[in-house]
Amino acid sequence: MTIDITSRSAAALASSALAPQPSFRVHTRVAHDADEQARNLHGWHQTYDQLTAGSFVGGLTELCLDHMQVFVETTSHTLRQTCEVQKDAYWFGIPTCREGSGRIDAQPITGDALAFRPGGIEFELLTSAGYEIFGVVVKGDVLRRYAAQVERVGLAEQWPDTQVVPIGTARKERLCASLRELLEGGAAHAAPLSSCARNNLQASVLASLFDVGALPAAEPPAMPSRARRQSIVSEARDYVLANRDRALSVPEMCERLHVSRRTLQYCFQDVLGMAPATYVRAIRLNGARRDLGNASRESRSVQDVAAAWGFWHMSQFATDYRELFGMRPSDTLKAARAITCAADASRSPPR
Repeated sequence: MTIDITSRSAAALASSALAPQPSFRVHTRVAHDADEQARNLHGWHQTYDQLTAGSFVGGLTELCLDHMQVFVETTSHTLRQTCEVQKDAYWFGIPTCREGSGRIDAQPITGDALAFRPGGIEFELLTSAGYEIFGVVVKGDVLRRYAAQVERVGLAEQWPDTQVVPIGTARKERLCASLRELLEGGAAHAAPLSSCARNNLQASVLASLFDVGALPAAEPPAMPSRARRQSIVSEARDYVLANRDRALSVPEMCERLHVSRRTLQYCFQDVLGMAPATYVRAIRLNGARRDLGNASRESRSVQDVAAAWGFWHMSQFATDYRELFGMRPSDTLKAARAITCAADASRSPPR
């Protein structure tokens, strides 16, 4: 299950996906004039005019995923920008400053708001000196499908005409913090992001946009009864165990169980007191721990057991395992082997 909602739809979406940078790595660039800064942003048509005097310095940290672009841009001087993102995509711009957050088509972006524009339409940004703004660009078909099949809501019809979306100062700060963490975490990985990691990042960004109210949507349906909440959690557990060899995403479980992300979160919080993703990881780690207890009899390694439970990043598996159980996976395997050896010795006839 991926951010494009089903693996079956991946091929259909591929032709309309954002053109990604092949490495799927976080890239950081520094520019020393406004024109260079404008060119550095992947996939945009834009022109920057510097309006205040002095030597310009701009920075851009960017991650291009399969159907999404996430970036943070800093500029040292006041700029007038004409911008246009690719057709059938949507841009969310989140300035970090509370006041003087600039203007979009002459409309002020207040300290509690973000900017929004659809692709294929040119717009104008006026940004002040010392400006920092986070940006998210997502393909339209992916966003609409996510809204319908994961959030289980329809996007408001008036939404494409919106330029400034008030979301509240606290929510805006939380969104900026999550995007900063995403980019900093991606920059810390030297290797390209795996397909699973990219899908999970895309899902987390879309979930964050819905959570802060960046996307005007219809009212969610009423929450299910207690019996139904328990049934949903039970069905989720069964589905995880039936697909233990891969890491399941929350969007996939939503589609499988025919519930919204909000409903799924509510059910897990009510029944188990934890988020769905936390529970799914714990179930898989517990399964791996049980298998490690039997691995010595089957001549299986830690890597074999981890892969059987969908853990392919061994250092992350070891970290999560130790955090949950207080020991390394290899310690569990060594203890199991010691018990097996002792049992074998006790059964051997004396010489």
